[in-house]
Amino acid sequence: MTLLELMIVVAIVGIIGLVAFPSYQEFVRESRRADGQGALMSFAGAMERHFTINDSYCGAGTTAEAACGAGATHKGSPTIFDTQAPVDGDDKYYDLTISAVTPTSFTLQATAINNQVGDRCGNMTITHTGARNAGDTDCWR
Repeated sequence: MTLLELMIVVAIVGIIGLVAFPSYQEFVRESRRADGQGALMSFAGAMERHFTINDSYCGAGTTAEAACGAGATHKGSPTIFDTQAPVDGDDKYYDLTISAVTPTSFTLQATAINNQVGDRCGNMTITHTGARNAGDTDCWR
């Protein structure tokens, strides 16, 4: 094997690495995003269970229940569900919060943290009607 052949192999490996590594990073972000979306959907299910028991979405967060009067909204970390996603494991990539709640409606938000910051989808939300939103149109699948 000559030095020229070795240099060609190194160049080819470098080119493949330049193409493959960004694709790998996007794949990892997508899998973390799917975990965040799953946690957000489970959180919405927990809110529905809370509503079934209490006849109100109020009281599911850390803010005082009195702040959830007619027409008022309050925000906070959930008391009925985990505060970060993914729920299992040590590495967390999203903070889960109640971004708005009234007795008959809610909006939940997953805010990107750690290695998910800068993701094209940004923060993801889901409402009591099931409406889902994110920074890009194809983030929820």
